[in-house]
Amino acid sequence: MANTPTPHIGAKFGEIAETVIMAGDPLRAKFMAEKFLENPVQFNNVRGMLGYTGTYQGKRVSVMGHGMGMPSIGIYTYELYNFYGVKTIIRVGSAGSIQDDLNLGDLVIASGACTNSNYVDQYELPGTFAPIADFSLMRKAAETCDRLGYKYKVGNVMSSDTFYTESPHNEKWINMGVLAVEMEIAALYMNAARSGNRALGICTVSDHIIKGEATTAEERQTTFTKMMDVAFSLL
Repeated sequence: MANTPTPHIGAKFGEIAETVIMAGDPLRAKFMAEKFLENPVQFNNVRGMLGYTGTYQGKRVSVMGHGMGMPSIGIYTYELYNFYGVKTIIRVGSAGSIQDDLNLGDLVIASGACTNSNYVDQYELPGTFAPIADFSLMRKAAETCDRLGYKYKVGNVMSSDTFYTESPHNEKWINMGVLAVEMEIAALYMNAARSGNRALGICTVSDHIIKGEATTAEERQTTFTKMMDVAFSLL
């Protein structure tokens, strides 16, 4: 394709699989490549955003980092969907719980993503757009959690443009039943919708915003493997 390589992804067309499992931390992508993939080949190191293609149980798949925040995941997923022929993107990431019964290590399958971002403004829609997951992926992810005995909840997340904020307004999101706060899924779901492709966000609760509990950076990088098990089961 004439648009590849891009300014952000050094791969040639055909070097990335039709399904990509993405994580914010590129080292988590490297961890997935080493743990899950057979014969992984690195296709990207531009800006340190590692990406690999290999096989999992005979199925071709890629893993890649997407960085922090909606502008970052917005760029990478746009290019993957529109320039590299990617059909499915699954985000595996961390999230902060804002519900009492959603604890450290639990999984969140994001059926939808609320947001305080202006990312949607580019589409000039005549109303409010609701970014939602692909239902077939979401259903299969829940079935996998049931089969493996993983504790999870399905529901709305809040994709925030800010990590450090003057006025988090968490109580208002809690009142609307939002499960957790993260920073990327809304943009992923919008890019999937606009390109006519599929997406799903699966997060591990890395901290509990209300209870003040948190995991370490090393734990987030190397021990959040349940969401990875679920993601790879969707291939």
